[in-house]
Amino acid sequence: MAGVEEEERALLDGDSLPEQNVCPVRQPMSALCDPQRLAHRLLVLALMCFLGFGSYFCYDNPAALQTQVQRDMKVNTAQFMALYAWYSWPNVILCFFGAICNAFWLMEAGRFIFGIGGESLAVAQNTYAVSWFKGKELNLVFGLQLSMARIGSTVNMNIMGWVYSKTQELLGSSGHTTLGVALLIGGTTCIFSLVCALILGYLDKRAEKILCKEQGKTGEVIKITDVKDFSLSLWLIFIICVCYYVAVFPFIGLGKVFFIEKFKFSSQEASAINSIVYVISAPMSPVFGLLVDKVGKNITWVMCAVVITLASHIMLAFTFWNPWIAMCLLGVAYSLLACALWPMVAFVVPEHQLGTAYGFMQSIQNLGLAIIAIAAGMILDSRGYLFLEIFFSACVCCNDLLNIRFLSSAGGDLNWSAKKREKLQKLAVAE
Repeated sequence: MAGVEEEERALLDGDSLPEQNVCPVRQPMSALCDPQRLAHRLLVLALMCFLGFGSYFCYDNPAALQTQVQRDMKVNTAQFMALYAWYSWPNVILCFFGAICNAFWLMEAGRFIFGIGGESLAVAQNTYAVSWFKGKELNLVFGLQLSMARIGSTVNMNIMGWVYSKTQELLGSSGHTTLGVALLIGGTTCIFSLVCALILGYLDKRAEKILCKEQGKTGEVIKITDVKDFSLSLWLIFIICVCYYVAVFPFIGLGKVFFIEKFKFSSQEASAINSIVYVISAPMSPVFGLLVDKVGKNITWVMCAVVITLASHIMLAFTFWNPWIAMCLLGVAYSLLACALWPMVAFVVPEHQLGTAYGFMQSIQNLGLAIIAIAAGMILDSRGYLFLEIFFSACVCCNDLLNIRFLSSAGGDLNWSAKKREKLQKLAVAE
């Protein structure tokens, strides 16, 4: 029992260094250059947020240009959704490590290569967040990261159609060349994120030296075999993650045509409503992150997000109510779940296993997304949008509600209030 309590305190106070590892006295530094000062940490946070901007901008290129891709490349919905599947397949394994030619297979190969870095980048981003902000404003930081990612997706969905049109005017014709040039222009956003990654990597290494983080390490290293030591609570977090996201991202990938066909929206209106999930999550994610930081009760928030998501899918499937209502609810739920779910990983694994845990979480998520993306395209081609919405509702209802209920009883410490967690953290520091 004493060992369990000791482990809990260690997890809550992951940043504390052993007393015997004392850093030499440092020379005074300006607030912007001192890794322990707020100004420097805010600079690091800004770089973390921009780290994924280019990746998320390019991720939704297919959704923003769905009609153009299917028309110019002459592919059906199942083949179109393979662009999302090919993004996800490499990350089933690689999360642990880090159109112009008129050939659709080349577009799929490009998405595959893009996927090698895209989700591995997310693992690094999450690990950076825990390293710099664990025990402080972690939920808020995850919310801000999500906010910037969704700004990237929102900008993409609302300007890529315009970029395609302007490219078409410039070249004087539509077709695969116009599509390729438009996608190439969008891809330049990744260069900006690369610059942020290089600066952030330098600042992190610099902070390690200044704060003597090397001296405070436990000596334990990251190993793939750490997976066998993962707790039941962590595995349930993984399952909740994959079951939730497969009902969100594939739907958004197919949403533009759905709104055109069912609600008779124009292409521009369909793009706008399809991106509203990201528009809402951009400002709301930091707000929900701060709320979860102040209140705690992560599991309760996750359960609320799942119920709201289920309600939005049911509204879209079985009613002709204004779809803006359902999509706004989905945006709120998506923001809330991300802010409450992802930080929970840091509560249930030792710090040296965080990279492995987040990598495995991304891996399982991408396995689910790859399979469901293909399945969604096939269901849509053969059965239509009603069956697809029923399928998404089943993913949310049957899997998430059961697993959250189990997690609530199996991992009660994950539903602690913020006050209780802070009290135990102070107790651990005092001892």
